[in-house]
Amino acid sequence: MGKPTGFLEFKKEYLQKIAPGERLKNYKEFEKPFPEETAKAQGARCMDCGIPFCHGETGCPVDNLIPEFNDFVYRGRWKEAWDNLSKTNNFPEFTGRLCPAPCESACTLGIIEPPVSIKSIERTIVDRAWEEGWVIPQPPSHKSDKKVAVIGSGPAGLAASQQLARAGHSVTLFEKNDRIGGLLRYGIPDFKMEKWHIDKRVKQMEAEGVIFKTNVNVGIDITTKQLQADFDAIVLACGSEIPRDLPLPGRELKGVHFAMEFLSKNNKSVAGDQIEILNAKGKNVIVIGGGDTGSDCVGTSNRHGAKSITQIELFPEPPKERDPSTPWPLYPKMFRTSTSHEEGVNRKWAISTLGFKGNDKGEVTSIYGQEVKEENGKFNPVPGTEFEWPADLVLLAMGFVNPVKEGLLQDLQSQGLDLDARGNVKADFGTKPGSFATSLPKVYACGDVRRGQSLIVWAISEGRKCAEQVHHFLTQEVDA
Repeated sequence: MGKPTGFLEFKKEYLQKIAPGERLKNYKEFEKPFPEETAKAQGARCMDCGIPFCHGETGCPVDNLIPEFNDFVYRGRWKEAWDNLSKTNNFPEFTGRLCPAPCESACTLGIIEPPVSIKSIERTIVDRAWEEGWVIPQPPSHKSDKKVAVIGSGPAGLAASQQLARAGHSVTLFEKNDRIGGLLRYGIPDFKMEKWHIDKRVKQMEAEGVIFKTNVNVGIDITTKQLQADFDAIVLACGSEIPRDLPLPGRELKGVHFAMEFLSKNNKSVAGDQIEILNAKGKNVIVIGGGDTGSDCVGTSNRHGAKSITQIELFPEPPKERDPSTPWPLYPKMFRTSTSHEEGVNRKWAISTLGFKGNDKGEVTSIYGQEVKEENGKFNPVPGTEFEWPADLVLLAMGFVNPVKEGLLQDLQSQGLDLDARGNVKADFGTKPGSFATSLPKVYACGDVRRGQSLIVWAISEGRKCAEQVHHFLTQEVDA
């Protein structure tokens, strides 16, 4: 724990941010790590709560030892704080920027006061570790003769690859895009996480023995049977990329796009690629979907210089405080304001989109619909609330339904790969032998391709746990 009376003496602090007017001028990160004394005070707020609910699946799926690193920070033992954090989390600079921090929702102090600033402390630790040169390659002391193919370079694939390489196996990671990172690279705007963070980890992992192969779409550029012949185990970590569509009148109009097309093109442009983006400058932008992806569209549209931005959500506005349906220590259903929302957006709730209208050029010009009221699980229209709003760019940000079937999964399905009812790869989650194993011999699955769209912290957790099962499988073969 931190200071026994720390939670009584210190108030919760938040990372300092550049003002919205300034940060909209570029795509740079705008939050700064805690100064040392602030970090110590925040670590001191960690209570001797007996059972730290910030641990485990309720709080931290990646199993960070949170009270321990809080205590190290409070005592100024930064190197030990880093050693502790790096035991459980391969990429805390990712989670420290992108995770919604279910650990803080499960913090015992959060019952009566604002919770401990766990996410900010985590980010401060890892940023200091990079500055001090503590983040170094950890190549294995001994190499096995086993080879593993990992397909997909998002957080699950990266975590699985690093763990397996450190265990001594030869790991080749295949990525269909031109750069490593998956949605970390092309789905997350740079103002939330600049991409040099990924590049530094790639260099570290290369020094640990991981071989990265980009522009390789497994199932199309190379057959899965070839991989099965060349490798002793295969890990599917290819994410869940099919976006939820909105098949309404006018959906075919120019200017109606999936959010990920908008975000990925912009990220490539920010990276220096000569590519035509979907530019929101001077346009009336409608973002359909109230989650993180929709928020990222808001932040990006503001940086383009949109004329107006409206973000709509089908569900009713959540309460300002924790909803009784999600009691502590569960992640609460409640109203949240992202940094992108702070930069300017008109948010509307309980809105049902009924269609889109366009001009004679086939370009979208407006969106129409009406308000709804949720009753017994149904969204009933509210008479007299019909509307039509101007729209030059409509972005569909309603989540993802399942992984891409064409190519890889289609190829494996022909060999007997089982999918679950939602279209994800069927494999059990857990730590018992056989977890993450698919219906095909020596083929494993982890991350969103197995569990469906989820959080980055779950992806890293699944990658680590899957690697443990693959390592067990490979070493059992050796013992046999």
